[in-house]
Amino acid sequence: MDSVTLLHFLVKHRKCRMEAISFDYGQKHVKEISYAKKQCEALGVQHHLVALPFVGSLFSSALLQGGEEIPDGHYEEGNMKQTVVPNRNMIMIAIATGYGQSTGASFLALGVHAGDHAIYPDCREEFIDALRKAIELSDWNPFTVFAPFQRMTKVEILEIGFQLDPPVDYGKTWTCYKGKEEPCGTCGACRERGEAFEQIGAEDPQGF
Repeated sequence: MDSVTLLHFLVKHRKCRMEAISFDYGQKHVKEISYAKKQCEALGVQHHLVALPFVGSLFSSALLQGGEEIPDGHYEEGNMKQTVVPNRNMIMIAIATGYGQSTGASFLALGVHAGDHAIYPDCREEFIDALRKAIELSDWNPFTVFAPFQRMTKVEILEIGFQLDPPVDYGKTWTCYKGKEEPCGTCGACRERGEAFEQIGAEDPQGF
């Protein structure tokens, strides 16, 4: 939801060429990639898929294929630490930065938001700010990290998506971590999504 909202916002307001990158790192919710691709096709945005097979084979997390069961609960609950993929964002951001610098881009946009801070260390504002400084020093040409949602809640992001013209179709997004045919409605990602729709008084098109 977050990255899709940001992509729609940028296409609407930035008026510059956009490209999107998805990563297949062995996550159980690999289904998110096909949804991301369809969103990009609808917006006329070039979509790239980068495979990171070493993550699934070297790292340990309930979020990865072969890992423990995805726990139910809210992000603030301690058991959600099982879904942390160590240093995932740094790896993906480094690759996306290298691609951006290679193609003459001026910034990398990230959909991280305040709700991620509770459990994911590499989504914290301090981490993103530190990484931004490192990236700005990593090349001769100007290049930075743009993370406009990093202080926003899921509710605020959802409101932005609905205010766009046309509004984001959230029925064509995938949030659930469990990777089944239908969203579970009970994992941390589903819970946060459901609460956001409830708080703004809107019905989730995925039906939970």
